[in-house]
Amino acid sequence: DLKINEFQLYTEHTFAYRDHEEIWKDWGAITAGEILLLDSRCRKLGIELVPNQNSFGHLRYWLEHEPIHDLAETPEPWPDQGGAFLRHPATLAPGNPGTLPFLRSLYDELLPNFTSARFNVGCDETWDLGRGQSKTICDRDGKGRVYVDFLKKIHRETSRRKKQMMFWGDIIFNHPELASELPKDVVALNWGYEANHPFDQQAKIFKKSGIDFYVCPGTSTWMTLVGRHDNAIANLEQAGIVGKKYSAQGYLNTDWGDGGHLQPLAVSYLAYLAGAEAAWTGEKIDPNSLVHVLNRDVFRDKSGIVGKVALNLGLAHAKLKYTAPNVTPLGAVIAAPPPKLKELFCRDGLKYFARIPKANIEATLREIRQNLLLLKSAKPRGDEAAGLTHELSIAAEMAAESCEFMLWQQDLAHGLKASAHRRAKRGIAALSRLKKQFASSWPAKNKGIGARHWPAFDWRLRDYRSGKLPIPWEVATIEKRSTSAD
Repeated sequence: DLKINEFQLYTEHTFAYRDHEEIWKDWGAITAGEILLLDSRCRKLGIELVPNQNSFGHLRYWLEHEPIHDLAETPEPWPDQGGAFLRHPATLAPGNPGTLPFLRSLYDELLPNFTSARFNVGCDETWDLGRGQSKTICDRDGKGRVYVDFLKKIHRETSRRKKQMMFWGDIIFNHPELASELPKDVVALNWGYEANHPFDQQAKIFKKSGIDFYVCPGTSTWMTLVGRHDNAIANLEQAGIVGKKYSAQGYLNTDWGDGGHLQPLAVSYLAYLAGAEAAWTGEKIDPNSLVHVLNRDVFRDKSGIVGKVALNLGLAHAKLKYTAPNVTPLGAVIAAPPPKLKELFCRDGLKYFARIPKANIEATLREIRQNLLLLKSAKPRGDEAAGLTHELSIAAEMAAESCEFMLWQQDLAHGLKASAHRRAKRGIAALSRLKKQFASSWPAKNKGIGARHWPAFDWRLRDYRSGKLPIPWEVATIEKRSTSAD
């Protein structure tokens, strides 16, 4: 109904390959039979279900297991430039003699389940390349050359299986001089998720090289719990404008699950609508115009409340007056892993309390609470709409708990022991209740074992019970952000 005519389920280790159950068994992998059913349903609706299997980078959970670990570019995790987090081995060694046979085995099992003539092979964010098995050849020929040569090998494999190859275009942007060497029948996926992403500059590279491309913005819901709809709208509409300007072949609205995928489907629907509008019009979007459609077609709420609350919650983070790329404190605080794990996602969540004034946290908490109260007056019709409304409510309560946790941290930092004790007692009760609600709600639309997806509640409960700051104030105030080119 939204005129979305292509659907991709991004996978790394979450397709149920016959010979690799030890890798996917705890992750809720989708089976071949389920793909066949989904493919049939999509065809009836005029939607192309495109197979998706990352084939170069982003294979961390594959490479943790023998014998596939031998195919890893690097054997061990290594710290980022600032030392704030660890990067785990995630990239295949392109020169290893076992790499292509491994990929062939995946393709031969996955692709027959799809009728689409396209195949997204991923190949983004190959952070490890040149750090291990490929170091000598990368030092000699350059990482860009090694990357493109391996991409061509993957292209040969997809062509033999009569599939048009799609791939994420981020690495090519670091080596634009090599873009002209890409096979002319590939489709490059030009992705970026911030409001000011340089879609225009990047689209020119593919246009000049004669390569078909999609613009690929995102919903901005991951690591936010309730969204950052202001950023999403700007990102989505800019992608549409640039796509129209440079005759992009398609528009892929991405919706990720970084940090455990705590955000529910209900939070993404407004951005799905916005992306569909931007894709077809290539013009600016009025988010308020989407609220009516949300209420009519998604939440089925004649009161008009749920759609408005969904928009309001996605803007609530602005009251914190603190921004960071790809995340909001509302999502990162509750989901931040213990510092000793040095995980990438939500890594600064335990530091935001020292960077955001108390008044801003309290204003944001009031905004969330007001919308939760408003949500109680909504009248969604039908089980599906009621379920989505319930999801939205749980996400909002979790975002509120991020605010409460920051206030508890501030009390501890300022020596307000009695207040901190009261907040901890309240927080333990609230998180314990939310953990049960989430554990009941999440499996309704998602596969997988909870321990893999939502240990966040236990992390914060342990913090409350310890009565100690996970990260000292003086450490939390120091902001370090590092990037890697390839």
